[in-house]
Parts: sequence; C-alpha cells; structure tokens
Amino acid sequence: MSLLELRGITKSFDGQAVLRGVDLDIPSGALAAVLGPSGCGKTTLLRVVAGFERAGGGTVTLGGRQIVGPGTHVPPEKRRITVVPQEGALFPHLSVAENVAFGLRRRDPARRGRVGELLELVGLEGYERRMPAELSGGQQQRVALARALAPDPQVVLLDEPFSALDAGLRASVRADVRAALHATGATGVLVTHDQEEALSTADLVAVMRDGVVVQAGTPQKVYRVPQDLDVARFVGEAVVIPATVRDGVVWTALGSLPIIDVAADGVGTAVLRPEQVIIVDERDGLPARVLDTVFYGHDANVLLEVRCPGDVLLPVMCRTQGDLPQTEMVGVRIVGPVSWFPRPAGAGAH
Repeated sequence: MSLLELRGITKSFDGQAVLRGVDLDIPSGALAAVLGPSGCGKTTLLRVVAGFERAGGGTVTLGGRQIVGPGTHVPPEKRRITVVPQEGALFPHLSVAENVAFGLRRRDPARRGRVGELLELVGLEGYERRMPAELSGGQQQRVALARALAPDPQVVLLDEPFSALDAGLRASVRADVRAALHATGATGVLVTHDQEEALSTADLVAVMRDGVVVQAGTPQKVYRVPQDLDVARFVGEAVVIPATVRDGVVWTALGSLPIIDVAADGVGTAVLRPEQVIIVDERDGLPARVLDTVFYGHDANVLLEVRCPGDVLLPVMCRTQGDLPQTEMVGVRIVGPVSWFPRPAGAGAH
C-alpha cells in the first residue's frame, strides 16, 4: 500500500514551469530517493510535499488523506511531515536534548524518555547536554534526524542531508539514517543528485528530469533496466555503443550480446555497465589497448581501446578489482545481457 501518493503535481515560478506533472507512489515504511541533476525540480517537489510551496496543480495524498489538491492546502504543521535540511540546521543555543525535544509538547510526561530513546537510536546516547558547536558534522546530522523523528511523523523528508560531509563519514551516516528510519517505521523521502547515494541507501529510486519522474523502481531495476538512454547515462557509468537487434540478439562491434528485454528488430544503441567488461588474457578475448587507469582502492576504472572485427576501434570503460593490468595489451570479454534503445524516428545514422 502506498502511504504517499503524488498525482500530476505542477509548479511554476514567474511563468517558468519547474514541475510538469509529477506522478509518484511511495510505499509505507520505505525510503525513497528522488534522484536528478540540479534544476530538475526535486527540491521544489520536496517543498510542495512539506507544504512550504503551494502546488500549481495535482494532488498529494498522505495515508488516504488529501493534503494537496484543488482548494486544498493543509498547513505544514498539520501534515505529520518533518524535514531534515542540509547541514542539520540545529538551533545553536539549545543543547542536543533540547534540539531533539523542540517539536514535543513541554508538559508531555514521556518527553524525556522519547529524547533518550531517539538519541540511543541514532548512536548519541550520553550526548544530551552537548551543544551543537561541540559536535562533528555527522553527529549534527544524527541529531537533526532524531529531532525530525521525535513527533512521530508519517513521513521524513531529507534534503541532500549528507552533501556537507566528507566521503568517509557520508557512508556511515547514510547507513545510520537508513537504519533509524526503518527502526521507527517512518517513511523517508531523500532528495539527492548523488547516484551512489540513491542506489546504496534507498528502497525505491525515482529519477527526475525536466520536472517529471521518468522512472521509478528498485535501485537494481533502475540501474540494470533503465527506461531510456538518458537514465542509463545518468544512473551510474555506462558504455554506450551502436547496435542492431535481429531475432532477439543485439549485434555490436563487440560481438553478439543477449538483450535484457524483448525488442523488435531495428537499429539503435546498446548500453552495458563497466563491470560487464571483463579483462582476460589477450589470446582469450577481443584485443584491447590500455589507455588509462583510475585507482579507487576498492576497485579501479580502466579505459580500453578495443580492436573489433573490421578494424573498428571502440573506447570501452571497464571496472575491475585486484591487480591492475601490467601490460599495454589485454583481452576483453562481455558478460551478461545489455539494454538496447531503438534509434528515435528521424534521427541520423551513427
């Protein structure tokens, strides 16, 4: 069952359309990532759901209750929706405990216990008397999450909350946030432009482009079966090569490859991921010359120039683990099925 349902959401500023009809369903208890480049409308969408902006059209339904619609605009404080902004935005003059308790009724006898429970949940038990200035960036984000969870919201909105953290800290805080949301049963909506963040953190990924959601699904589905070529290029690295489909097989300069979905015969483009390109001995695959390597520690990207039948030279990116190639020449093999997109009508030849 979907807890949060968006239908046809539009929004314009000074006559410029920012949201052009957003449709999205977010299941109860899920963490959804709204992923897209800067300017695609994702933050505006979050503000419409929070109630900070009025939608130009469409409806938002939360738990069966319409909070946005024709003649309907439920105030933000009555939506049971809370927000974790960028960089935490804690009240600097309040202690950690006072920040977390800010949205709770002062005379609630369970107030202190609720604060302690949430600080324990986010790994900050014993930090009640600390001031925000005494905390690291990651700790401040955990306090901001605890503050958002304190009033028992139905939905927590997170607006690029990890962007100010360094890479090492970002991964651990993301994992803590995900665990805390799941532990409380809250539904989360994470707005981000970071593909790795969306894929590794969310249960559902919604890709936005030009003010609409162009694809929504599990991280695995969005990455492995992109809706179109632009999604394939945006969500992770992609190896894009000209291709032709005949009898359910994709024919490319790299050879014949299995296809992910059934497709009609035609000319178009094949997309495979760098991890599908396997480096082997030069005698066991298509000959390729190593052009460049970029080492990341856990793995490496290797740029290859593959010599295909007919003396076609094709640049291909490979992601590999273990020892890097020590020779200039290697062999290349492709594993697994690929995505294929037909050439748009009227488009020129490759």
